[in-house]
Amino acid sequence: MLSNGFRINECDKCVYVKDTDRGYVILCLYVDDMLIIGCYEEMIKTTKKLLNSKFDMKDMGIADCILGIKITGTSGGIVLSPS
Repeated sequence: MLSNGFRINECDKCVYVKDTDRGYVILCLYVDDMLIIGCYEEMIKTTKKLLNSKFDMKDMGIADCILGIKITGTSGGIVLSPS
């Protein structure tokens, strides 16, 4: 990830961030679970292509739950709650 412009979040070593002039992508990784968040769909797709070229992975679509945390989209953003 580092060789592709991502940097490690110093507060949580399982979080990688890529910040560009066009926007950002945040990749959260825990063992074999991954959550990719970004401001533009194209940046997310590019990140998925990069990962898929290096690892055997399955795209599970839009996340609704990860690591016991329920993710709900609202008009004001997202809400995280215990599942």
